[in-house]
Amino acid sequence: MDFSSLESWGYLAIAFFAFGGSLFIVAAAGVFSFMGKMDLTTALTVAVISNYMGDMFLFYLGKYQRKEIEPYFAKHKRKIALARLIMRKYGVAAIFIQKFLYGIKTLVPLSMALSKYDFKKFGFYNIFASAIFVLTIGLSAYYSSEAIISMFEYIKEKPWIAPVMLFSIVGGVWLLMEKMTKKRK
Repeated sequence: MDFSSLESWGYLAIAFFAFGGSLFIVAAAGVFSFMGKMDLTTALTVAVISNYMGDMFLFYLGKYQRKEIEPYFAKHKRKIALARLIMRKYGVAAIFIQKFLYGIKTLVPLSMALSKYDFKKFGFYNIFASAIFVLTIGLSAYYSSEAIISMFEYIKEKPWIAPVMLFSIVGGVWLLMEKMTKKRK
């Protein structure tokens, strides 16, 4: 077995990054499956299980290790408040919504745990939320792989586009999160 190949390490990478909720690794799994480098069903199954376990781990930390994690979130009080508002406003739907929102996706499970939400109930809904998240991102990437691959080929020809796109996306997300978490006057 060749331990330097995508086939050897790809599923492990999916498990590791999907545990943290990365939609980019799930999209990459869809594209690599389209290219024949991975099995789509296996890749998405690994991503669903790992994503589920990641949110359950965060919920567990919030529920049973509250004192130990509080110092790490002292600087994110506004984001935690936003996560709690989303949870109150949308209820169970917040479990589904948070999967797609960078910046607060780790905070919603923690906030739900801190607000004494039922562990079993969270686990039940989280199964479906993880599956919907992974299938939406993974299958979207799989079925639009030709366009994604051609975009990367274009970027390969004009490498200056990649940093411009990256800074634009990161800057846009940062500005959006700043606007959402700022106190309104």
